[in-house]
Amino acid sequence: MYSKKVLNHFNNPKFFGKMKDADLIGKAGNPRCGDLLTLYLKIDKKTNKIKDIKFETLGCAAAIAASDMICELAKGKTLEEARNITFRDVSNSLGKLPPLKMHCAQLVTEALNDAIKKYKK
Repeated sequence: MYSKKVLNHFNNPKFFGKMKDADLIGKAGNPRCGDLLTLYLKIDKKTNKIKDIKFETLGCAAAIAASDMICELAKGKTLEEARNITFRDVSNSLGKLPPLKMHCAQLVTEALNDAIKKYKK
């Protein structure tokens, strides 16, 4: 059902954990499946690049893998570049999520965009 890449990101997430000194916090949730995600971002103020990113996710293997992947894709990018990451980018980077789990890729992009919108304000 899951690709090796999904299972690897689920079993060995690189970006899991809470960031106490985060500049931005983005949240998203899916009431239908119960997945909840919090993203923590540390921003380089001079370049507007994401210099560190972490996540805490309560959810299935696909939700955790997608959370780890969005962090991998966003780290080092400017906020504008990160805002352009799509749920398809996340899914494709994981070697395709099953159709029933595509909402997990959507969830993580929503959390990232939630954080970026807060920075714009």
